[in-house]
Amino acid sequence: MAEMLHFSLKTHPFYEVKIMFSQIIVPAGNSLLLSFLLAAAPIMVTLIMMGVLRRPAWQSTLGGLTLGLILAVTVWGMPVTTAFSSLTNGMVFAIFPVMWIAISAIFLFNVAKETGRFDAFRAWILTNIPNDRRIILIVIGFCFSSALEGVAGFGSPIAITSALLIMLGFPALEAISYVLIFNAAAAAYGALGIPITVLGSITGLPAPLLASTAGLLMAPVSALMPFYVMILYAGWRSVRELWPVILVASLSFTVSMVLVTMFVSYNLTDILAPCTSLILTIGFLHFWKPKTNAAYAITEDINHSVDENIPKWHGWIPWVVVTIMVVIWSVFHIAKMGAITVHWPGLDNKVFITLYHKPYAALWTLEPLGTGTAIFLSALITAVLTKASLHQLKTALFTTARQGWLAVITVSLTIGFSFLMNYSGMTYTLGFAIASTGAIFPLVSVFLGWIGVFLTGSDTACNALFGNLQVSAANQLNLDPTLFASVNAAGGGMGKTISPQNIATGVSVTTLKGQEGVVLARTIKHSLFFTCLMAALVVIWQHLGIKLG
Repeated sequence: MAEMLHFSLKTHPFYEVKIMFSQIIVPAGNSLLLSFLLAAAPIMVTLIMMGVLRRPAWQSTLGGLTLGLILAVTVWGMPVTTAFSSLTNGMVFAIFPVMWIAISAIFLFNVAKETGRFDAFRAWILTNIPNDRRIILIVIGFCFSSALEGVAGFGSPIAITSALLIMLGFPALEAISYVLIFNAAAAAYGALGIPITVLGSITGLPAPLLASTAGLLMAPVSALMPFYVMILYAGWRSVRELWPVILVASLSFTVSMVLVTMFVSYNLTDILAPCTSLILTIGFLHFWKPKTNAAYAITEDINHSVDENIPKWHGWIPWVVVTIMVVIWSVFHIAKMGAITVHWPGLDNKVFITLYHKPYAALWTLEPLGTGTAIFLSALITAVLTKASLHQLKTALFTTARQGWLAVITVSLTIGFSFLMNYSGMTYTLGFAIASTGAIFPLVSVFLGWIGVFLTGSDTACNALFGNLQVSAANQLNLDPTLFASVNAAGGGMGKTISPQNIATGVSVTTLKGQEGVVLARTIKHSLFFTCLMAALVVIWQHLGIKLG
């Protein structure tokens, strides 16, 4: 009889579900508050080590990961083998595709440097823009970096743009801090709108409606950002001196973002909006000139570093090539060609998401022709178009490897940490606690996106993680689910400013490598300011009962 019972259990259709690890949402003595604090502890360790103790990002993330692993096994009851499977899945995902994209973008940057096109680009900027670092900060730090975010993302716009600003006379810490703040404006639609596409597929809500809602939520923040950063950099007096050009950059970006999102295609928002802003701002500067201010002038002679045989407009070649390539890749779905999906051993459907009542898939897709490959080929095409020598190409490769190895380690630890938090259920404990705040949920919902992007470094991953939770909480509270799903995407953008992944990749080409904690300490208060501003906008939106569609 015992043998028959044993057999019947094993052959029962639900037996596989019973041997899954079921996530425990409230593991600490039936106390949601204590469970929330324990789940938040690894994140706090990372933030304190980076922001207070000023430790390198890899050490800080390793500290948070170690505590997270201990808590996942001992408090959340995650099997050790499952925990390590989630870590390895995250680390492999970090290397390919995430860091393949970032490293390829840095390789493109180094090809541009080795062939003299980066110097030519710098010379073109200073020839066609007034010699004033405040204006350069708006044109390059805001407009140009937002365009790069639309093409590549994953921290590479931070690295490329901050390197250019440093070459134009900005201190390294100022350059990377300002670009990180600006990056929040473009994150929701980065990489050709993939974050919104994923949010739509996860929640079942129309992606265009989500994009339009997120665009309107982001509009006040995007419009304010150039003014805000100018105050940080040069004070109110500079805002009074330069308000016309700041206003052109701000409004052209914001209005284009809203119009493209609502009436064209959200997939093109982060290319068309920043490019429109870049063109209109530079065009405006041909008709309007600020008063000369010697304190912000670049005194270095730029022409001595530029090969006289290289026309200055050639500096645009790398960026035009990569934009065209990535758009072609997206339109023709080249990334899907030859893609191989791997069901991650020991993890795929071995975890049950209690909150969503479904198994947790663990799929890793190997895309040999993914976006990273498009960017890498853009670098090679740039090398051909600029007639780079084999020595220059080899130097660019070795320089990229030297700059990028620590970023690869850091991002691998970061995303491994985020996968562990996700599969153990710790992230869902955080989300459930925030979603259970009742009447104040509209005020705190934006912090779900903020935490999600801090953990994953990606608005796309954050939307996949918390999109449904936002919708479920909104439905239970009789709130607008479309608004709160969109809040997740918009709030996630605010988290890009402090994401260890973003910071580690950004500092890789600067003298700040290993000093990510210094950068975090500089940017976290600004990230919190814009997140709180977004929260206030959400409360106002909900109170007014605004609905689209």
